Amino acid sequence: MDGSTIYVRDRGNLRRVSDIVLAQPKPGSSCRRVNPLVLRKKHFIFTYNSEGSLRYTTKSLFDITLLFVADNIHNVESLVGFPEQIGDKLFAAAEENHVFLNADIASKAIKLFSDAYGGMVLGSLCLRNRFPLLHERMDEIKSFQSLKSLDLFGCRLGDNHEIFLHLTTSSLASSLVELSIGGNSLSDAGLQRLTAPIRMMKKGFDCLKSLDISHNTITDRALRYLTCLHKLEKLDVSATGLMLGTTLKNTIRDLLGLIYSERPLDIFDHARCRTAGWAEQVINQWEMCGQQVNKLKKIDESRASARRFFGRQKFVRDVLNAAPVACTRAEEAKRDVLHFYRPAASAHPPDRQTPSSTSHHQALLSCQNLKKRQRLPENGDAPRQGPPKKPTLTAEDIDLLSNY
Repeated sequence: MDGSTIYVRDRGNLRRVSDIVLAQPKPGSSCRRVNPLVLRKKHFIFTYNSEGSLRYTTKSLFDITLLFVADNIHNVESLVGFPEQIGDKLFAAAEENHVFLNADIASKAIKLFSDAYGGMVLGSLCLRNRFPLLHERMDEIKSFQSLKSLDLFGCRLGDNHEIFLHLTTSSLASSLVELSIGGNSLSDAGLQRLTAPIRMMKKGFDCLKSLDISHNTITDRALRYLTCLHKLEKLDVSATGLMLGTTLKNTIRDLLGLIYSERPLDIFDHARCRTAGWAEQVINQWEMCGQQVNKLKKIDESRASARRFFGRQKFVRDVLNAAPVACTRAEEAKRDVLHFYRPAASAHPPDRQTPSSTSHHQALLSCQNLKKRQRLPENGDAPRQGPPKKPTLTAEDIDLLSNY
């Protein structure tokens, strides 16, 4: 503009001037806020000095960037490759901003952290007798794909719960070691449905070592559905339709390779079960929010129609009105504790959970004698070598397989 010609219209006449200096325009602010600190106060740390005066210092650029990413965590594609320290601070910032309370982005945000940091996000989850939390946050709980221990005791699952398919997915197959599904009104059909993908498609529960199916209405027929759990080492069948006796001991020993424990196993003690991981406080926040919601809140028409369509209205109503399964100490003392474990290969018991060495030695001898009798031919002739027998499927298995 310095060397340009300027024309001015004065009283209808146009004339050229050269001695007018134009003022430089003020730089336009991209922010429309009157007070620029209104929405940026979270970038400052406010303190008071000894005289009572307010003082503030700016946060570091790293902290400001961390808050920005936490607020927009739903736009992040992946955190794989970022250090664990960064992931921990980012998760804490997202938790502080109540990102995981937003049902629209909570599942995606949890899966984002789980894919990058695995069991550090949540390695153990205890939902014992907390069935409202399970049913209200089902999608978010499914996003924890690196759980090593999961306690669903008293969650009113029944025989056809949707979480059964999630438990046998490939995401949990390589991580889940301990599972408790006791007190859920499970029957033989429920265990058949739970283990169907393992028995038919050979996937799921690759690392499962401890299983609690106590306080369910199961019979000895359900034990054959557990033969697909090749790494199972400890089993709890207390307060079920199974009665302690020689027949039960021999059946479990022959089918699963487990022997009866004269002392209760510590692994089935609820005192040792807890929720551990970065998301421990997130689980507590979900439960607190659920308690604040009025149980008698009217369900909107769309959700009611959907539940009637899928035939789940009565099921959901029974779940919300049911009381948690809680056994008193007197009732537990009256019931027989049926704990079974796989004996160690060494002659010395590894811990105090193992019964006496005499019963251990007798069990090993009986197992060896049983294997020898199975190897001996019935007629004295050498057994014929033929093609391996394929596992036969019952009519119930075929009907169940057709549902997948």
